[in-house]
Amino acid sequence: MNNLSRAAAGLLLAVCINPVFAQQKLTPELLWKLGRVTGETITPDGKSLVYGVTNYDISANKGERNLYSVPLTGGAPRQLTRSPGGESVLRIDPVTKRITYLYKSQVWECNADGSLPKQLTHDAEGLSNVRFSPDGKFILFSKEVSLLKLSGITRYPGLAKSNAKVYDDLNYRHWDTWEDGKFQHIFYAPYKAGVLGKAVDIMPNEPYDCPQMPFGGSEDATWNPDSKSIVYVTKKKFGKAYAVSTNTDIYFYNIETGRTGNFTEGLQGYDTNPAFSADGSKIAWLSMAEDGNEAAKNELMLYDFKSGKRYNLTKDWDETVSSFTWANQGSKLFFLAATGGAEQLFELDPVTDPSLSAARSIRQVTKGQYDVNGIVGQSGNSLVVSRADMNHAAELYLLDLTSGTFAQLTFTNKPIYDNLQLSRIDERHTQTTDNKDLLSWVIYPPDFDPAKKYPTLLYCQGGPQSALTQFYSYRWNMQLIAAQGYIVIAPNRRGMPGHGVKWNADISGDWGGQPIRDYLSAIDDLAKEPYVDKTRLGAVGASYGGYSVFMLAGVHEKRFKTFIAHDGLFDLRSWYGTTEELWFANKDMGGSYWGSKIPPSFEKFNPITFGDKWNTPIMIVQGGIDYRVPVEQGLEAFQLAQLKGIKSRLLYLSDENHWVLSPQNALVWQKEFFGWLKETL
Repeated sequence: MNNLSRAAAGLLLAVCINPVFAQQKLTPELLWKLGRVTGETITPDGKSLVYGVTNYDISANKGERNLYSVPLTGGAPRQLTRSPGGESVLRIDPVTKRITYLYKSQVWECNADGSLPKQLTHDAEGLSNVRFSPDGKFILFSKEVSLLKLSGITRYPGLAKSNAKVYDDLNYRHWDTWEDGKFQHIFYAPYKAGVLGKAVDIMPNEPYDCPQMPFGGSEDATWNPDSKSIVYVTKKKFGKAYAVSTNTDIYFYNIETGRTGNFTEGLQGYDTNPAFSADGSKIAWLSMAEDGNEAAKNELMLYDFKSGKRYNLTKDWDETVSSFTWANQGSKLFFLAATGGAEQLFELDPVTDPSLSAARSIRQVTKGQYDVNGIVGQSGNSLVVSRADMNHAAELYLLDLTSGTFAQLTFTNKPIYDNLQLSRIDERHTQTTDNKDLLSWVIYPPDFDPAKKYPTLLYCQGGPQSALTQFYSYRWNMQLIAAQGYIVIAPNRRGMPGHGVKWNADISGDWGGQPIRDYLSAIDDLAKEPYVDKTRLGAVGASYGGYSVFMLAGVHEKRFKTFIAHDGLFDLRSWYGTTEELWFANKDMGGSYWGSKIPPSFEKFNPITFGDKWNTPIMIVQGGIDYRVPVEQGLEAFQLAQLKGIKSRLLYLSDENHWVLSPQNALVWQKEFFGWLKETL
């Protein structure tokens, strides 16, 4: 074969091979090869972005996070760290450009290119949630302090092998951890050249957590720009009072006097995420008005220190804020909120004239079939944001605030997506049984052919008041499900942000009512399409979505051929008696299951009530250390199905909580999920 023939043959081979690569579909294994990208900060000169990427090693069953930088004008990224473990940026010196970062609970420093890493602190107990004071003289951090004797060992020191626990009050366990008498506290200490001075606990002897457990982080405590005070978030309640309340407050701690003041006293619900304007003249935060309601409207509040007045900037706006940040000069606020089935970026002028409506100054900056799910920082008239959709994991973009256009900065997963066949995603609208407009996302198999018929899944979202937007999940991944040959419909049923405050609130006290009818309206509407195989419908979901599956199993009237429920609520009475955050149960059920006025939810909307009507194959997944929806919920449901002779399977994840966090457990979950669907649908 001559050279010309060889070249022609090579070209023919390339033409033949490339379409094969382009036809690759997402698999669980490929999903876990994706890098998980999160923004860190913009360099002080406004020219570069520092970000982190986590990659998972399935065989090692753990993740590895490293730092990278990339110019905001675009270009190739530079890897800054390579040490085993995860790093997070604390600050960047505007003169030397050296990066200070947290690594293995100690403060480190390196050059702008990642060279010459040096450990600065050697604290024996380690540091968490570190923040430097603006003047660089102090360091703020959190660590555990032991305050209560709740174990056999602490109560009886001579019994060193005891694993007993003793409680006289609630909250004896939370999320996935039994209370052990230790609490997270905020400390500050003088800092100079890596040397920490004497640390001061700003919550001495107080049995309260800051950061808030289990999900709080460095956003729960911050410095006043003058470096003279620390602002922090905590719920100063204990025992039963803690279990039935969401009333967190924001406190000011004065370093010079050691005095603490409750800044949000009189505000009854969640008060979180305090953030100062650049000059310190104003502070903004998120606030919910109702104690005991985790899903009340999240208002964006502002306090002006010059006037001494407090303002609700979103009181006339019919949506709820998820997060926010100040503009660099403090003249505007940027915030994220769900709207119409996607999470978008908004801009707000902090109007403080009481005669004006702040809602008039709210401008939606972005609009599209994607989620803007994080704000990293500002450079000039642009923001660096995180963006994702149901076909793409999050990457970082430069967003022009005037035009609303994006320029992609990170391409971590491009090599995979370039060879991956993506799903078609449609927005579908259905009329509900009470004549409302119901938006659903419909996700189609990558090689969808409308001339064929496809098995179809109803996806039931958890929360219950969580937005169902263009999210990208590494477990409930719509693209992955569709890639296995299923059409998925994901309805924005009653109880979800993005469709007005009333729509979001209407689910409380009505779990098994209109939201379930919304689900049935959505699947019935889609089933009219000729490409939907009406004999092969399934319903899947977790948490409230798992509850929804249990309810549907008793009321679906033979619509569905199979079910999968993960950490779902099966018996509301036993759930009320074992769950930990009772404020949630009290709000959404309407109270306790005993007394003279028992809320109707415990009978009318209780899946166990309809157990006699169960007749459809069901797979049940249950986490062993899920204390929000404890283990007996999944076990009771599985036992019912087994005793009724229904084809059923229990996937028990003994060391997982309400989620699945271990990579290998997650792969087992996905393999069992699709295995069950293959068997039963």
